[in-house]
Amino acid sequence: MSALTVDHDPERSWDDLVRFREEMEWPEGSKVEIIEGIVTVSPTPANQHNLIADHVQRRLYAAIPDDWGIFQTLSVAVPSRLGMFIPDLVVVPTAEVDGPGNYIPAAAAELVVEVTSQSNAQHDRISKPAAYAAAGIPLYLLIDRWAPGGPTVTLYGEPQGDVYRVLYAGKFGEQIALPEPFDLKLDTSAFPVH
Repeated sequence: MSALTVDHDPERSWDDLVRFREEMEWPEGSKVEIIEGIVTVSPTPANQHNLIADHVQRRLYAAIPDDWGIFQTLSVAVPSRLGMFIPDLVVVPTAEVDGPGNYIPAAAAELVVEVTSQSNAQHDRISKPAAYAAAGIPLYLLIDRWAPGGPTVTLYGEPQGDVYRVLYAGKFGEQIALPEPFDLKLDTSAFPVH
């Protein structure tokens, strides 16, 4: 199953979109996001997708402070871009998550990681980085298994408006350095290709 657009009413307000997302019954295990004001439901990621996320998560644990967490199902909200996203990984101080509700403001995140799926890679390449940059998230790591020229890894940073600067771009198999506060070298040679 590929990503499915469930609701697209251009007249819907941010509050209406969030309420619709929270009150509907969705298939168990699905990922329900709001992307540019459109409620989108995606299936559970493939095993290789999960292996990549696990590899990155394990490396990140060694690099983050004790009062930060790495979450796989935490929603981040960017109301100004009509976006409610569930990154594959989000690194955030745990104090930001310690409260009511089921999402946090995206600006609280220190790093988001997206691993593309074939059905929704365009969202990870275009819509999400624009929203993450607009929210001021310092770093965005895009692991693109389905890039047209072969699998790639791109690290974005220094957000200004809704645009990031590319800090690193390479292919699977290369090593990527995440800057402070992570100060981490991530070897991508362990990433499964497809």
